[in-house]
Amino acid sequence: MKKTKLWMFATILIILCGAIVFTSCNKEVVTPPSPKDYFPSWNQCDALTALKAYVEDVTDPKSSNYINAEDRIATFDMDGTFLGELYPTYFEYNLIEYRVFDDPSYRDKAPEDVRQAAQDIRDFVRTGKALPDHFDMIHARAAAKAYAGMTLAEFDSFVKAYAATPANGFTGMTYGQSFYKPMLEVMDYLKANGFTFYVVSGSDRFVCRTLVEPLGIPTNRIIGMDVWLKTNKQDEEPGVEYTMGKEEYLIRTDSLVLKNIKNNKVIQIGQEIGKVPVLSFGNSSGDCAMHNYCLSNKEHRTAVFMLVADDDVRDHADLTEGAKREAKWREAGYYVISMKNDFKTIYGQGVTKTDFIFN
Repeated sequence: MKKTKLWMFATILIILCGAIVFTSCNKEVVTPPSPKDYFPSWNQCDALTALKAYVEDVTDPKSSNYINAEDRIATFDMDGTFLGELYPTYFEYNLIEYRVFDDPSYRDKAPEDVRQAAQDIRDFVRTGKALPDHFDMIHARAAAKAYAGMTLAEFDSFVKAYAATPANGFTGMTYGQSFYKPMLEVMDYLKANGFTFYVVSGSDRFVCRTLVEPLGIPTNRIIGMDVWLKTNKQDEEPGVEYTMGKEEYLIRTDSLVLKNIKNNKVIQIGQEIGKVPVLSFGNSSGDCAMHNYCLSNKEHRTAVFMLVADDDVRDHADLTEGAKREAKWREAGYYVISMKNDFKTIYGQGVTKTDFIFN
């Protein structure tokens, strides 16, 4: 009897041990997920290291530099910062040249000053003739006139149609696709870390809205050059005395409100955002005021970055100008991003630089 009980006990013990071994051997091994690589289009570089260190610091609740999410405000210039500008010049410069010389609905109606501004751009692009002094303002006033009378929807469609054409000086890319992939990765990284970013551009606000629409950036985060709007039946009556009807709609006028460069960027940030940014990204002297405004933020740790167009193999860069800018930006205390050294790709696979083609 005792032998039988011992045998039964031993049998049960063997079964239990086998079950434990079987379960252990077949138990799924869970491997912790690896951190997401937000920057596949970047080489390891000082600028990227500085950006990640900054973000990790100010989003760490244990850090003395911690910034609440509502104050994590970043500003980005557009042309030359995350959108190509040398194909063969600014998008909106190309756009008005097309409007005056190639748009059949307008080319015979262009006023002389608008036509001259477009000719100045054409001469600059095709022969290298210098643009007139203060051309940014000459262009801004001409652009206001060139699209006057268009509804916002008509202007959006006009910009989209031109953006869908091949980017001059490249194969495999339209104007509307000419984003710098590494800089879009920066935007994604900041969004994932609780930052709100705004586009603060010298280009027309509505041009910017159309171009960045595929990126999913809300329209109320776009700040740019502005023209006055009015309703289609308002005529010359001031807005404080006129009430639009339900059947009316907004149209563009020929009156410039503001060219959004240099200190005007700071003013617009103050008016439209209402907070001093803690991060700022740009590429030209027109962005220095915006950068300095960011650095003036005494409440939070800040950082500013300047992108230098120094790649003449994958892009149309002026190396002499790029070298001058890099030295100036470093002296100003800005972090410098080199397109040549820091970007694995600029526009993505399948895009190749070519010579410019002119009809």
